[in-house]
Amino acid sequence: MATDPYETLGVSKTASQDEIQKAYRKLAKKHHPDLNPGNKQAEEKFKNIGTAYDILGDPEKRTRFDRGEIDATGAERPQRRYYREYADAGSGEAAGGYSSDQGFADFNADDIFSEIFGRRGAGGPGERGRTTFRLRGADRSYRLEIDFLDAINGALKQIALPDGSDIKVTIPPGTRDRQILRLRGKGEPGMNEGPPGDALIEIGVRPHRFFSRKGDDIHTDLLISLGEAVLGGKVQAPTPTGYVTMTVPKWSNTGTVLRLRGKGVPKPDGTRGDQFVTLRVMLPEKPDPELEKFIASWNGRNARPRQSAES
Repeated sequence: MATDPYETLGVSKTASQDEIQKAYRKLAKKHHPDLNPGNKQAEEKFKNIGTAYDILGDPEKRTRFDRGEIDATGAERPQRRYYREYADAGSGEAAGGYSSDQGFADFNADDIFSEIFGRRGAGGPGERGRTTFRLRGADRSYRLEIDFLDAINGALKQIALPDGSDIKVTIPPGTRDRQILRLRGKGEPGMNEGPPGDALIEIGVRPHRFFSRKGDDIHTDLLISLGEAVLGGKVQAPTPTGYVTMTVPKWSNTGTVLRLRGKGVPKPDGTRGDQFVTLRVMLPEKPDPELEKFIASWNGRNARPRQSAES
């Protein structure tokens, strides 16, 4: 059951957006499923943290939540005012609390309801003049958390409903965090043979251990050995669709960025963004006496690539 998002993130209702973002990042890192394998409690906390941040991380949603317009899951709260409440209003007041001299002199409820709901006449004897409205069903709002790679490559997921049924959701390749997917006809049933509403699925994308997304491009770091950095060579680099062979130029330094064209996020036109790989040079995990001996006798051992503080 959803709890108060402020309590979930451990922030006050007067917290700034920066404070909310910092709290979310700290908790998301602590409870991330990749860092807590097999821990169902951590996984559930991670989902709740994501749902809470989805509300409070969006200023508009946060304002609506504070006003009581949406609940802790982001779903619309039911409106408590109905058209029947205005049936006994005085003759000088139109439905909605506006008097006829406020621009509703030509108000025609029959026309408006016909446009919104659709209308069909009942043709049986004794029902002459009676109108039956076909009311469209309400939309249902859901939130679905998916893995980073499922958002990039596409996937088939399902949402379990309270009645025991489920909704199958096709995740298109390249889906973005907070993107809304509409499943037509999967909402509340209509009234009087009216059409059903839609299911609105808001996607939450979990962060990945080493991939990140910027627009349609993918970014990642790649560890290489000292020998690969100096001599260059072929290395295996991870991409969202699997490993590829990448050429490391000679004398590559930490911070060198290499581009893998077409290995980024799929686009609607069938093309893909690029992947940018930042190299990180790593020394051997265990001490290497030969390497130490070489460095000790190397003419460039005293070279200082650091900028002088006096310059």
